[in-house]
Amino acid sequence: MSLLLQQLLRGAGGALRLCPRGRAVSRRGLSSSSSSASGGRAGVRPGQRSLLAGLAGAAAALAGLGLVRRAEMVSRGSVEQEDEDELSRRCGGFMAPPVSGLQQLRSRRQAMRSRMELLIMETQSQVCRALAQVDRGAAFTVDRWERKEGGGGISCVLQDGNIFEKAGVNVSVVFGHLSEEAAKQMRSRGKSLKAKNGKLPFCAMGVSSVIHPKNPHVPTIHFNYRYFEIEEADGTKQWWFGGGTDLTPTYLNKEDAVHFHKTLKEACDQHNPELYPKYKKWCDDYFYIKHRGERRGIGGIFFDDLDSPSKEEAFQFVQSCAEAIVPCYIPIVKKHSHDSFTPDEKLWQQLRRGRYVEFNLVYDRGTKFGLATPGSRIESILMSLPLTARWEYMHTPPEKSREAEILAVLRNPKDWVH
Repeated sequence: MSLLLQQLLRGAGGALRLCPRGRAVSRRGLSSSSSSASGGRAGVRPGQRSLLAGLAGAAAALAGLGLVRRAEMVSRGSVEQEDEDELSRRCGGFMAPPVSGLQQLRSRRQAMRSRMELLIMETQSQVCRALAQVDRGAAFTVDRWERKEGGGGISCVLQDGNIFEKAGVNVSVVFGHLSEEAAKQMRSRGKSLKAKNGKLPFCAMGVSSVIHPKNPHVPTIHFNYRYFEIEEADGTKQWWFGGGTDLTPTYLNKEDAVHFHKTLKEACDQHNPELYPKYKKWCDDYFYIKHRGERRGIGGIFFDDLDSPSKEEAFQFVQSCAEAIVPCYIPIVKKHSHDSFTPDEKLWQQLRRGRYVEFNLVYDRGTKFGLATPGSRIESILMSLPLTARWEYMHTPPEKSREAEILAVLRNPKDWVH
């Protein structure tokens, strides 16, 4: 019996009970006398007439309630269908179908791992299309790969284009158990990971890119945005975000440096004005080539182990940073892609690329994690390396040259936005 009908019966003084077929019967029994002079029905007292009228109203209310519920179900079904259609349309704009597949993304579409996968797939698509457009329609090779231990990825690589010598934008979505070396690396950063039977289930996903232009007056850019989940022995999950965007010019252009840093600052300021200066310094410190005493480039932002103030707020911040990639870089590419350059300037670019290789192979945390993860795709990990680089013995640029100018900034980072 519905809750609404029960309440109505209680409101009638409890005078009715339900027979097996649901007929209303008075506890005192119905009278068999004829109708009264007032015109009432035979056997029905005046009080009972009002009660029966109430029951009729209740029945109508219940019928109406049923219609409302059916309408609500139809409405929910329509919304869910619209959500599914929207997800299909969104995925249709990616460089390739998502790693996890539509069905899996739909089944856990509110989970952060699904939302992050959609974000990195969208970022990959937006960046690749912007690069292809500026490179006069150059085509990316789209390479889908699988990891037998769990997950896979999509590598998009452009080589020997008109503007870009090598541009790679990779997405990876992997899961399984952390290797002991990878777990050790995380514990060294303060993570207290408690394994069960020596195993730590994890999932990790991210988008990573390095873009090496041909022209030495167009800077190299790197960006990476990622999300980790690790399940500990007691079933609790640790999660965090990491990432950043940084610029590595061969020659210093102050106007470009200001534009790049201001665009990133604006993305950070949407969430907290304290974030940009904090992550700008972190970037300068992280991309430090210790054995050379210089930074890899002029920085940008970098952060890791981001697990506050909340998962949703951290995700929104990462999304803002990802959306800033194209506007912080593509205008610089368009500005300088047709600048003339000399053989000596090209030589200096090759020497600076040598420094880039040194940092990535010796210090980069992402490269080391990838190489330490079983089943990792080495081609995708080393995609960050340029096609060409150069090392010369004891090379030193002339004083007061443009080469010396950029070296001075790499040794002493500057504030570009104040």
